[in-house]
This record gives sequence, C-alpha cells and structure tokens, in this order.
Amino acid sequence: MAIDIKAPAFPESVADGEIATWHKQEGDTVERDELIVEIETDKVVMEVVAPESGTITKIAFAEGDTIESEAVLATLEPGAVTAKPSAPASTEATAASDSTPGEAPQMGPAARQLVEEHGLDPSAISGTGKGGRLTKEDVMAHLAGAPSGAASAPGAANIVDSPALDESPQPSGERVEKRVPMTRMRARIAERLLDASQQTAMLTTFNEVNMAPLMKLRKQYKEQFEKTHNGTRLGFMGFFVKACCEALKRFPEVNASIDGNDVVYHGYQDVGVAVSTNDGLVVPILRDADFMSIADIEAAIRDLGLKAKDKKLTMDDMTGGTFTLSNGGVFGSLLSTPILNPPQTGILGMHTIQERPVAIDGQVVIQPMMYLALSYDHRLIDGKTAVQFLVTVKGLIEDPARILLQL
Repeated sequence: MAIDIKAPAFPESVADGEIATWHKQEGDTVERDELIVEIETDKVVMEVVAPESGTITKIAFAEGDTIESEAVLATLEPGAVTAKPSAPASTEATAASDSTPGEAPQMGPAARQLVEEHGLDPSAISGTGKGGRLTKEDVMAHLAGAPSGAASAPGAANIVDSPALDESPQPSGERVEKRVPMTRMRARIAERLLDASQQTAMLTTFNEVNMAPLMKLRKQYKEQFEKTHNGTRLGFMGFFVKACCEALKRFPEVNASIDGNDVVYHGYQDVGVAVSTNDGLVVPILRDADFMSIADIEAAIRDLGLKAKDKKLTMDDMTGGTFTLSNGGVFGSLLSTPILNPPQTGILGMHTIQERPVAIDGQVVIQPMMYLALSYDHRLIDGKTAVQFLVTVKGLIEDPARILLQL
C-alpha cells in the first residue's frame, strides 16, 4: 500500500515553507530514513526522510514551490530495495568521478547557492560527499583552484562574485551588478526587523561594566572548569545569561510580552542567544535558563551554535523565548542599539571588551571595559525599570559571587 510522504507540522509562527532541494526523483529507490527533500522555512531548513524503504512513485511539488504544513510531498511504494546493476565495486570518490559528463550531482542548499551565485557547472566539480554528493566545501575548493578568468556558465559574465571567494580585479571601467533573490529566511528577518521598528516604542539605555573581576575568575578556573565539565569551555556568556535571569526575576516587566491589550508575564526565563550564520541571524532558545548551571549554559550555547552552522536547528530550538542576548562584541562592535525580537520586550546587547582609563577610588586606572545596551519596549517598560535592570546586570557581572549567592 502506497505511503504519503508529508511535510512536517509547522508551528503557529511559521505559515508555510518552500521546497529547497529534492534529493530523489520519481522512480528512485530509497532506504528507510534516507533524505528525500529539504524544506526551507523562514526560520530553519527542515529535512524529510523516507519512512520506509521503497520506490518514489510520485512527486507533488517542484523545487521553489510553496507548501503548507503537513502537505503531501510525494508518494512512496514500500518494498525491498534491489541494488541496481553496476560496475565492479569501487570507492565512492571513483564512482563520482566516472559519472556521466554533464550530469548534475546531488547537492545541499548551501552548495547549490554557491553554484548559482558563481554561475558554475556542477557536473565539473568533484563531489566528496556520500555517493558523490556535492558539498559546500567542494564548491569552495573548486573556486579557490579555478584560474582567473575561467569560463563560467552562459549569462554569468556580468555577475560579480563574492569578494570572500573571488578577489580577482574587475575590468577597468566596467560597471557590473549582481541581483539574487532573498532567501525565505533573509526575507523573514527583514520583515521582522521592520515590524519591530514600526510596531514597538523601542528605546535603548546604556551602561558600562568592568570586566576585570570576571576575567580574573575565568583565568583562575578556566582549565579546571574544562576538565571537570568534559571539555566545556568557560566563557562569559554563561555569566551574562545567569545575571540576566536574576535581573528578570526582579523586574518581571522586562521578561513579559504584549498580546493585544494584555500583558503576559512569564514565570520562567527562556533566554534566546543570537547566533550569526551564513544565511542570517538566528536566535535559538535556552529553555528554563534560570535552572541551568553555568556549565550547562556554556555547553548548550556551543551545541546550538554548531547546529546553527550545520543548519540542523529544529523548530523547537527556535520557538519561544522571553528575553534575548546579542553579543556583537565577537565581531568587534564597540557600541550598538540592538533591535527587539517581538513579542519580547527586552534585548541585551553585549560588545567588545576594550581597555579604557576609569576612575576607581579616586585613582585613574586602566581596566577592561564593556559597553552594555538594553533595548526595550517603552509601551510596557518605563525608563526607571530599564535602567535598574541594566544596573543589576552590571552589578552581578562586576561581582560574580553575587550570581551564585543570588544577592
């Protein structure tokens, strides 16, 4: 009996998705749990795998089509998969190199985007992935090894490659442009940022924090911490998350959200941590962060960062959140005004640590200082509350023992 292969159930915050890449075609055989299609939403790329071994008898949507939650994507006729006759066994790399000339190999969304941006012929690139699958690294290596002025696909002569990948000089006097469609994720990010600026009364307050005590503590226990917690590194984010959780308990308005004419106060702290990826900024969530230890927070942030890089974040990882931290300091930002992530009413911006002269006990000394910025929705949070929240975070970071003692 034929089996319908359906799209995953999208959460309420995701209206629809788009078929990004079909990895199988009609008539292809698949093994159980083998990747069939990738769906791109405005938050994550979702993978759909085969529920049983069998043959794909029908595909209902083409790449680029928009689909709704739980839409029937394809039909699978279950049955034992019979190996196709082939040449004597050889390595996957050899099989890939012997493929039919001009036949496009399978590739993921990242590799496909690079191929399209640079007007490359995918059949001319050697794939090192499973079964000759073309990876992003394969395309990067091909670009790095391509001679300057190498011929590209027809119609690509006037496209400017990304400077990070091709720094060859352009012909003098030539005015070239590059036009590519936004990904669904980038378009959704743009929409949400515009909504945040137009639909909230956003205001930002600033302060600075002396990082010397925390840096001293980190230096003292860094190696011991890493050994005790199975390689988890001791960073600053764990302390800032714990400091924010404590401050959110004291100032619940900053942890609340506005729903129509109602204010929703959350009795928990689900903290989002902004992560930069090649496709845009994503905000995975640390659930019940107030009950997590600093080691748990550091390990979770590392795991979520790796999942974001590999495009493995799930809807559950991205949904919810009552407050957000954004660390622009890792890129060298000295000061910024972070934008709210509605329906949240507060976001803390961290920045680069810079040595500056400050006055301590009547003496001018050089200290490692960091600017903090709290953007908040003035419809709900008064200036006094916002300033007191930020001062609380500052005090906890400058005296880390208070975090453990909840003082």
